[in-house]
Amino acid sequence: MAPMDDLLNRLPAIPDLRDRCRALATLDAILSPDDWEARYHSFDASWDEGEELASMRDGEGDDWCLVFSPVGAYGRGFDHEAPNAPELLAAVPEEFRRFAEEPAFGDEDGPTVTRCFWRAHEDGAWRGAAAERGAEGLFDLLLDGSAAGYRAWATEYFEPEHELDLAAIEHVLALRPLTPAVLAALNPDIDEEELAVDLAEIGYPAA
Repeated sequence: MAPMDDLLNRLPAIPDLRDRCRALATLDAILSPDDWEARYHSFDASWDEGEELASMRDGEGDDWCLVFSPVGAYGRGFDHEAPNAPELLAAVPEEFRRFAEEPAFGDEDGPTVTRCFWRAHEDGAWRGAAAERGAEGLFDLLLDGSAAGYRAWATEYFEPEHELDLAAIEHVLALRPLTPAVLAALNPDIDEEELAVDLAEIGYPAA
């Protein structure tokens, strides 16, 4: 199966994808509370009126963004080691065109993209376009969605001083209300008041 077909087939429905993005951003905020720049995932529940933005930056030039809006969801990814392919955006439907041309999703020369995809709320499947190469593996962690997958990645990326508790990660991935015990199992030094600011931005469900 071609990488793009694999991506489109494995992406969950829009509500489930939105929840997963919020959970990943929350886990990163818990594990890296003092260094926003070190976080891999972020989520802005108030990006624009009626619109939310999930994003990933790996610190080496690769990134992806997902916009959740009243019309559906639009995503794009960029592999900095592959040729930029803005011509892909010609396939984006009119209702998502504004997101495809969003200045924040590019550089001074215009959009940066090696893969893009979209789905209206009434659609039964995701659609998209991809360059011949680039962005392979860029969405692997997002597509995985498992506690074990996140723990393996976060252990290598954040290098925590203690073993990350699998049940606590599952708790966050399910967007259950956060408790002191869950937070302590992930980061014993977390400042709950400071984290509350991040949780409000992410839109993590309150107790």
